[in-house]
Amino acid sequence: MSFGVYINFNGNCREAVEYYSKIFATEKPQIMTFNDVLPNPYLEIEEEDKHLILNASMKIKGTTVMFSDVPKGVPLNIGNNMSITITSKDMDEIKMLFDKLKEGGIVNMELQETFWSKCYGYVIDKFGICWQLSYEDDTLQY
Repeated sequence: MSFGVYINFNGNCREAVEYYSKIFATEKPQIMTFNDVLPNPYLEIEEEDKHLILNASMKIKGTTVMFSDVPKGVPLNIGNNMSITITSKDMDEIKMLFDKLKEGGIVNMELQETFWSKCYGYVIDKFGICWQLSYEDDTLQY
């Protein structure tokens, strides 16, 4: 069994994937547009949507994260129904990622000590994606 994350966007998936690839210094993401798989009798896409991302994926901290745009007519509700959690034993890395993700976003909880982490923060990035970043310290008991 494995665990993954799939994030949908409303036309700006490519921008988001490139943004996250820079922040997390990943290998070049694999990107497939709707046009790459057309024509497909099971998937009718308007001409102006063919450039949208059907699927993109990258490894972030060892976990595969997948992304796509939703085509016209498919509702997309961005909200707090999901968040991505990043834990690291490197506090400087947590601080660096938090600072990058908060650019143009909203900080819900500044980096601070909590009962479960010496350095935890919660941020919604400029694409509306919720991120929880936590320093992992083996000495903390919770």
